[in-house]
Amino acid sequence: MQKGSARKVRTDKKRDVKPTIPIELKDTIYRISYVVDTPVKDIVETICKFGLDSRKVITVLSVNFKRNVRFHNTLFMGDLEKPSVQRLKPGTRTERISTRLKQPDYENLVTLAFALDVTPSRAAALLIDASIRHSDFVNSYFQQHLSETLNYNRMIELRKIINFINNNNPYDETVSWLALISYIYAEIKDSAVSFNETLNDFIDKWK
Repeated sequence: MQKGSARKVRTDKKRDVKPTIPIELKDTIYRISYVVDTPVKDIVETICKFGLDSRKVITVLSVNFKRNVRFHNTLFMGDLEKPSVQRLKPGTRTERISTRLKQPDYENLVTLAFALDVTPSRAAALLIDASIRHSDFVNSYFQQHLSETLNYNRMIELRKIINFINNNNPYDETVSWLALISYIYAEIKDSAVSFNETLNDFIDKWK
């Protein structure tokens, strides 16, 4: 390598990210991991990537921006007078969680951290929290998982069940894929029954 030449960073190379998050949020991610049988680090990566690609998530986070930054062709204005979000609220019980991001995603995370005036680790924590609360993420993520788990006919049956519940619900609520997953998790967490068995039993009861 010639002196002074810049070393190119491979776009498929991954960077370690270890944000500290509230225990309740970590427990939620571990539940998702258990239900869909996917490593936690992969789920966290998916959550981060979704948030970084979502204009809605970035818009939610932008209320805390201290510096101007451009995301998705939108210029978000920062304000240095805004209070810092580097630290969590006092008394919050936290634990660390680990993932690895591809270089382009990591660079976007660094940009987000710059806008928030926090460390990349803290930016990741804020991003995870904002993303996992976004119904588009949980619904699309679980819907995709279920479509891969169930055959076509049973997936159709499941959609009919959710539509029926929502159409006949006397309350101002909507049953989501996440709610269904949470129900199944509660059913199987203390038993030896698998996710697929419980889901199939659920469908059969409603047919």
